[in-house]
Amino acid sequence: MKSDIHPNYHEIKVIMTDGTEFTTRSTWGASGDTMTLDIDPKSHPAWTGGNQRLNDSAGQVARFNKRFAGLGV
Repeated sequence: MKSDIHPNYHEIKVIMTDGTEFTTRSTWGASGDTMTLDIDPKSHPAWTGGNQRLNDSAGQVARFNKRFAGLGV
């Protein structure tokens, strides 16, 4: 392996949105730094499936459905 081309891989502490903590290895920050998450798999709707709703700005979905109504199977 070539020397001096790889980032420093070290341990950091990660704090989740609910306050739980764990230690992992990362190239982020410096050794011993703490990463505080704003969004994580425990709270974000992409992982939890919460509040699935469609934002219809100015009837765009309605216009699309009207335009392509005849193409249905």
